[in-house]
Order: sequence, then C-alpha cells, then structure tokens
Amino acid sequence: MNSLVLLRLMVMLVQLWPCSPSTRNSSAQNTAQSFTPVRRVKRSWLWEPLFVTEEQISPEPVYIGQVKSDLDKEDGNLEYILAGEGAGSFFDIDKYTGKIYVKQKLDREKKPFYILTAKAINRSTQLRVEPDSEFIIKVRDINDNEPQFLDGPYVATVPEMSPEGTSVTQVTATDADDPSYGNGARLLYSLVEGQPYFSVEPKTGVIRMASGMDRETKDQYLVIIQAKDMVGQPGAFSATATVTINLSDVNDNPPEFQQRLYYMSVSEEAPVGTTVGKVFAEDRDTGDNAAMDYFIEADSPDVFNIITNEETQEGIILLKKRVDYESKRRYSIQVKAVNRYIDERFLKEGPFEDTTIVKINVEDADEPPVFTLDNYVMEIDEGAMRGALVGAVTARDPDDDESPVRYSIVHSSRLKRLFSINEHNGAIIATEPLDRERASWHNITVTATETRNPEKISEANVYVQVLDVNDNAPEFPKNYETFVCENAVSGQLIQSISAVDQDDSAEGHHFYFSLAQEDSNSSHFTVKDNQDNTAGIFTAKSGFSRQEQFFFYLPILIQDNGTPPLTSTNTLTVTVCDCDTEVNTFYCRYGTFMYSLGLSTEGLVAALACILIFLVFFLAIVAIRQQQQQQHKKPPFSEKMEDFRENIVSYDDEGGGEEDTEAFDISALRTRTVMRTHKPRKKVASEIQSLYRQSLQVGPDSAIFRQFISEKLEEANTDPSVPPYDSLQTYAFEGTGSLAGSLSSLGSSTSDMDQSYDYLADWGPHFKQLAGMYASHRTVGD
Repeated sequence: MNSLVLLRLMVMLVQLWPCSPSTRNSSAQNTAQSFTPVRRVKRSWLWEPLFVTEEQISPEPVYIGQVKSDLDKEDGNLEYILAGEGAGSFFDIDKYTGKIYVKQKLDREKKPFYILTAKAINRSTQLRVEPDSEFIIKVRDINDNEPQFLDGPYVATVPEMSPEGTSVTQVTATDADDPSYGNGARLLYSLVEGQPYFSVEPKTGVIRMASGMDRETKDQYLVIIQAKDMVGQPGAFSATATVTINLSDVNDNPPEFQQRLYYMSVSEEAPVGTTVGKVFAEDRDTGDNAAMDYFIEADSPDVFNIITNEETQEGIILLKKRVDYESKRRYSIQVKAVNRYIDERFLKEGPFEDTTIVKINVEDADEPPVFTLDNYVMEIDEGAMRGALVGAVTARDPDDDESPVRYSIVHSSRLKRLFSINEHNGAIIATEPLDRERASWHNITVTATETRNPEKISEANVYVQVLDVNDNAPEFPKNYETFVCENAVSGQLIQSISAVDQDDSAEGHHFYFSLAQEDSNSSHFTVKDNQDNTAGIFTAKSGFSRQEQFFFYLPILIQDNGTPPLTSTNTLTVTVCDCDTEVNTFYCRYGTFMYSLGLSTEGLVAALACILIFLVFFLAIVAIRQQQQQQHKKPPFSEKMEDFRENIVSYDDEGGGEEDTEAFDISALRTRTVMRTHKPRKKVASEIQSLYRQSLQVGPDSAIFRQFISEKLEEANTDPSVPPYDSLQTYAFEGTGSLAGSLSSLGSSTSDMDQSYDYLADWGPHFKQLAGMYASHRTVGD
C-alpha cells in the first residue's frame, strides 16, 4: 500500500543575527539527515507534530521538514501541494521534493501551532496518488517576552511596630512565554530598594516586614521589586514595580503636656460655666489613638470642672462654683490627661497619661450687695393693724470698702398698697390690714443697692404668709330648696343641711346647728345636730295647710369651733306642697310658681283655655280672608296694572339701522279683551319671508309693514300658552340709512336652501367674506 513519508525534523535554534545561505542550507540538510522517515499506513495517519522555533527569519526560507510518497521515484512525475493554516504565507513546500520551509517569523504568543494538509498528485493525470494527510507544526517558544506587573503601582498599609515577618502585600508579574517549555516564563522576585526594612519571597513575591518600624519616625516607604525570567540566568528579561507602603498608626505613644505649670485667672463676678482657660497634652499618635480625656485630681478644690474639646483635643477648664475674692484669692488644681483607647500590647511601655499643675487667681470686682438669704419667709396675722412689722431683710456689700446698702420693694400696684420697706434697715411693714381669705400668700421682691455705685443691685424674694384668725362665721354652702307635704307626719325628715367656713382650722372645722330661741315656728319644726358638721330638719307636728300658711322661715344658728367661736343665723325657707307624704319636687316648684303669681290651678287652666280659643278664632279669620282674596282676584289682563315700557339702547355700532334709539310705547299692543276666542296659529314661515323681503324696500309707514305687525300682535294675543301682555320685538326693518338692508333672521325660511344670498356680493368689500361663506354654502347645498 502506498503511503506518504513525513520526515520529522528537530529544527535547529537559529541565531537572531543573519546567516549565509550556504550555512543555512547545510544546517537544514544535516538536520534532515538526522531523522528517519516514518512510514504511516493510509488508514491511520497519526502524524506527530513538526516543531519550529520562533526566531528572526533571514531573507531566505528556512527548511523545517519533508513529506514524501512511497510512489515517488524522484523522476519528477509527482507534485506535492501544501494546504491549511499558514500555507503559502508562513509555510512553503517544494512541489518536486516535498520539503517544507518557513518563510516568516513565527510568534508563539500569537499562534502556538498550525494544522496543515499534504497532498501528492500525478503531474500527468492531475490525480491524487495518496489520500490527503493532515499534520501539525508546533511553534517552539524562545524567551522573547519581558515579565510584566499588570496590577502596579502597588499601595499597601501595615501597622507600625509590626513584628518581623509580618506579611505586607504580594506582587505578581506575568510572562507571555510558554511556562511548559524552557525557563522563559519562570520568574524570580528580588528586592531592589527597601532594605533593611522589608524582604520579598523570591518565588511568591510576598513582601514581609524585616524589622519593627515607628510611624512617628517615618510613615511611608517606597519599595522597588524586580521580577526576572529564566530563573535569573544570564540573558534573562526583567521588570520592576514600585510598592508604596504606608505605616498605620497604633497607640504606642502617651499624651504629654508641653507645660508643667499653667497660670490662669477668673473674675469673682464670673457666673457658673464661665471658661477659665485651656490646657493641651500632645499625643504623637493620630485619630482615635490620640483621643484623650482630661480629669481634675480628686484632691483639688471642687470649684472647677474640665471637659474635652473633641475637635482640638484640648482640656477646657470651667467654673463650677462662684468664687469670692474676699474669701479665697488663689486656687491650685492638678489636671490629668489619659488616653481614651489603650492598646494592651504597649502597656509595658508605661502609663498612657500625664499630669500638669494649673494655678488660678481670683480677680477682685465691685460686687453687688449680698443678702443673707436667697429667699425669706415671713408671717403676719390677718387683720393686723396698719404699720405692723412683717419682718426684715439684711444685705451687705461683700467688697472691702463695705458700701452702705439701700433697700426697696419692686412694687406692683397691689403690693404698693399693702407693704412698704425701710430703705435703711430692710424692715417690711404692712400698710393696711390683710385678709387671708382674699390672699393667703404675698410674694415680694426686695432689692439692695449700693449707695456709692447704684448700678450694683441684687434681689431677694420675700414670701409673706397671712396667718388665719377666726373672723368669718359659718354659713350655708348653698340656698336650700325645702318642701313639706300637707299630709306630712310628725318627726319626718324634710331637709339635711351642712355649713362651710372660709377660715382655716388647725384642728379641723366643727359646726353646731340649732334653732333660734325666738323662732315662732319652733312648734312646727325641729333641728337635729348630727355631730358630723351636718344637721337634719324634722317636722314637729302632723299636717300642714297651704291655705293657712304657704311658707315657713326657720332661723338656723350655726356656730364654729374657732377662738373665739363665731355664730351666724341662716334662714331656711320651707314651702308647703300639695302632696301626701312624699315630695314631688317638680310639682312643688310648679305650685310655688303659681303661688308667686297669685293664681290657683283652676285659674291657670281657665286662662290657657281662653288663649287657645282666641288663637283658633284668629286662625279661622285669616283663612277666610285668604279665600276671599282668591275669589276676588283681578283678571289676568286688568287695565289697571302698571304700564310696561321697553327701551331700545344704542351701542354706537356701525349701520344706519341702529340709529332709532327712541323709546316707544307698547300700550297699543295690549288687548282690552278679557276672554278671547282661540284662533289657531298660522304657518307663516313663507309669509314672513315674503314680508321680510318686501320690508327691505319700505319704511315703517308702509302698509305692508303695519300689516305684518298687526298680524303678529293678534296672533300673540290669542295664544293662551304665553304670558299676558306679551310684546313682540321685530328686527325685520334695519332703517332707511342702511345700504345693506336688513340682516334679521325673522324672514328666513325653515331651510336656507331656498334662500339666495347673491345680493351680499353687492354690499361692498366689508361683506366680501360673508358673501363667500354663503356662496360656498349655496354651492354645497346644490
């Protein structure tokens, strides 16, 4: 069986510089002779690929292998043809010998292999002598690509003071060469710049800390990493990348005061909360690691406070209590600054705090007078005589010169009437008797003013309590409404009463109830004291008569337990009611009302009956009169009704037909006939049209015009469906001053199809558009 023979040749590595054709040809021949032809069975072509090294090709093609058929007797009868990828462009075949040449430089990174097909045909018959055979040419790699850092430049951050060997970051370079062949893609990393602080792992590119570093000394480092292929052998390519390494802060520095002693001052007039001064402790760390809190040591005076300004990290000393120059003129406090967040890894470095001394001087100021108390509470009995002493206030000048003080009351109109003060000694006096029941407390504002400096004023509150005395007698809390039935029995409870007293009682109020001794009604009623500040009114006999006595007036004595006790007489009115034994309040009130009017029940019923009869009689008269008015109502066309007039108003519009603006009397249109016979309405559409056209040529004195008006008037008068006194207004005549004649629609027929509007064209340019509209309308209608 015939077959093709492929000579597998290991292509020599060709140097990049040009070589002579003789040398290249001899090399190719030697290479071809070093391989043995492989015979393949037709049915199982398993071509092992040919290899060609990517290289710089010289002007002459380079031989890489040969295909040959067993039927080739080297007589030139066979022709070899090469087809497939790169055939003719990158690869050529000698059609007589089957030798394959590469014509151009091959780049493995662009295409690593080519699939081609070899053919053998008979030159004479142009028929194939062998089946087509497919084979592969692989491009063998050479080190022609430099490493590249695709992710650079790199930026990394690592905490300061990190231990040796701490991983910082990893850099990675890539090489486009074939990693499976040779060392062209095998990279080694090295540190070009960055010793002795950092190191890099040669194979992985991991950068590590080589020693502990302090951010406060230097916070940023630039490290240069080199990647070299060929495992670092001579002739290798290399690339570098820059890595910026920043040191992040940790809390490894304590706060430190730059001053060991601060001097400050504060005025004795300064209010609580006044800023006295500021202190500052410097921390070389940043952010939260530099955050600190300030404290005042416990053994310092409790007069000042300190807070931390979160933005500036300053300690602000505030006045916690008022200071007095005359009492103490100098203070010394110890301030401590402590880190807010402490890293336990650095506790061995020492305490993260610092202290300083602050000396504060109190400045003297002219202070206002000072009262011995901020608030005074005084008492006075109510009803005390005018000029009675209520109490006294005292103030003094705290300064060394002790200026005299003058007192006064901040008066309202009411207080000015009740109190006064001695401006020299502060004694407060009641200017008139006080009534506790009106006001039990009085609030007074007293001022103290330096006589030498009137601007220095201070105030104090004085609360005056008016003490109660028993000067108000007890009384009924309300007006009692008491009824007793005519058939009441003896001993029946008809009313429970109580009392109130405006005075206060330290032991609580207790009231005593009784009937006045001179009471003439004592034989009819009795009072029983319940000993609980209430009493009951009972009947002392059975049966009462309204005719004999309608009202009973009981004088009730009420006595309190004050010192001295006070008694008052309160009158209780008892009304006799027409009932059995149980009182019906509503009915009894009604009886009382009638009694006050001097009427009996029978009289009231009679009066109401009279009123009702009068009302019915009045309504009957009104109804009869309304009926009579409807019967004698005037006819609908009475001649005595007022005349109706209608005016035609001029609006100064163009057109001579509107010059007639005089009012006209339409009384001639009225009818004197009360009852008319109905006449059917004529169909006058065509008649109106003819009269309209005739009216265009006549005036209002024409017989045709008068006939038109008379017929329309008669038609309106005989139409029962329209209101009386109907008036007809016609606009069929425009007046003799109009060249256009009438534009009224009264003469229009039911359909515009029968109407001719040709005359509009004769009216001039003002009616040109209107004539065109009706002319087109006429055309469409036709």
